[in-house]
Amino acid sequence: MRQGLIAGTALALFACLPGAALAEEGDAYVAPRGPGGVHPDLNGIWQALNEAHYDIELHMARASLQLRDGPHGPVPSLETYKLGAVVSVPPSMGVVEGGKIPYTPEALAKKIENQADWINRDPEVKCYLPGVPRANYMPHPFQIFQGESTLFFAYQYAGAVRDIFTEDPGPAPIDTWMGQSVASWDGDTLVIEVTGLNDQTWFDRAGNHHSSQMKVTERYTPTGPDHLHYEATIEDAETFTRPWKISMPLYRRKEANMTLMDFRCVEFVEELMYGEWRRNPLPR
Repeated sequence: MRQGLIAGTALALFACLPGAALAEEGDAYVAPRGPGGVHPDLNGIWQALNEAHYDIELHMARASLQLRDGPHGPVPSLETYKLGAVVSVPPSMGVVEGGKIPYTPEALAKKIENQADWINRDPEVKCYLPGVPRANYMPHPFQIFQGESTLFFAYQYAGAVRDIFTEDPGPAPIDTWMGQSVASWDGDTLVIEVTGLNDQTWFDRAGNHHSSQMKVTERYTPTGPDHLHYEATIEDAETFTRPWKISMPLYRRKEANMTLMDFRCVEFVEELMYGEWRRNPLPR
């Protein structure tokens, strides 16, 4: 009797939560039609609001720079503590469905090495293009341009872009940082299959990685006037023991004068990457 009362109370409380209301709204929501009047209108500037940029898995707050061996295991270096909260990683429930990425043992070992040496290995530090799906949840907005038979994604970070094919051109001729994207529609859900990705991009700042065999299947579903439900299914038999998925809401930026701005991060990393070749090195 008592267990039934507790369960009933919990269900009643859950129904009052904002997330539950959004789920009901999303199930009933019919988005305005876009150009051509057939598919939902996804035009707009969107942004994720979560901590996936730091680590897509469930994690507690931690320092983000290199670790040193302590008497009870790895601990942050003294240099990390001197930088304070600037180099900390905020905690997160994660966006990986099921909680953990299903790495092979060898790939998990590489992930741990990547995380320990993140500051030297993460391609974001050197302003390389972020790849997919990482581009969609960096702390930068991106814009969807949707025409009657065209799709184009523009990202604020590093000026990255994706010209989305609406007819399959066949296998990608070469591997690239942003891959080859081919779109189709499943009802009101935009489905994008991404292949031809190189093996240099990461999923986050925590060293989560993949091989050049990765295939990403994205799903963008309108759940309200200013919300998209985003899913990305990851397939890569070289790195993972099975396919797995991340999911999150994307939010429309509502500022009246909202626009993508320049983030030409190459200018910020030239000294890091090429400073040793200066004729007259900068004073330290």
